[in-house]
Amino acid sequence: MAAPDRRPPRTQGQRTADSRSLILDAAIDGLVTDGYHRTSTVAIQTRAGVSRGRLLHHFPSREELLIAAAQHLVQERVAEMDDWIARSPHGRASGAERIDLATDLLWETFRQPYFWAAMELWTAARTDPDLRTALLEAERRLLRTIEKAVDTMYGPVLSGHPEFADVRDLVFTSMRGVALTYALHDRDPLTEPHLARWKRLLTRTLL
Repeated sequence: MAAPDRRPPRTQGQRTADSRSLILDAAIDGLVTDGYHRTSTVAIQTRAGVSRGRLLHHFPSREELLIAAAQHLVQERVAEMDDWIARSPHGRASGAERIDLATDLLWETFRQPYFWAAMELWTAARTDPDLRTALLEAERRLLRTIEKAVDTMYGPVLSGHPEFADVRDLVFTSMRGVALTYALHDRDPLTEPHLARWKRLLTRTLL
């Protein structure tokens, strides 16, 4: 006879968090796979396997849901970067080695699903004033979180350099632009020529 399942029942808060995560993950899948215009609330509801009432309880509007989904993946990626630094011996590297490792990790973030989900929203926001307003406010709130994560990746010595903020923003913006070209060109991001250029720029500026 099987032993009874003695796990405590999930709380209402746990069930709410689970259903919210299911909805956000389904929204991300939809944005990446089908694009903004085909990612309707009905399609998200079907992917997530939740009721209409449950979806609307968490996210009353489609725009609110899709923006929350893009933020959800950004925040997960920031947490992954922090965890990598905490666990990896590379987090104790310094100088040119730290620049190489941190720049590789930063470039990797532009190959994640959240990047393409965010770009779908940015493109749609160009002709949707309500979405643009909501997205702009959300991006402003996230900016400092992302900057702090990048500073941690490069470490206190490099991020304490007086030119670090400028070169960080320049490299970050350049990576975003280069990553967009992968929508048209199927090539290996690990052999991206700009990667060596970003590292040289950081090295010349910070060391």
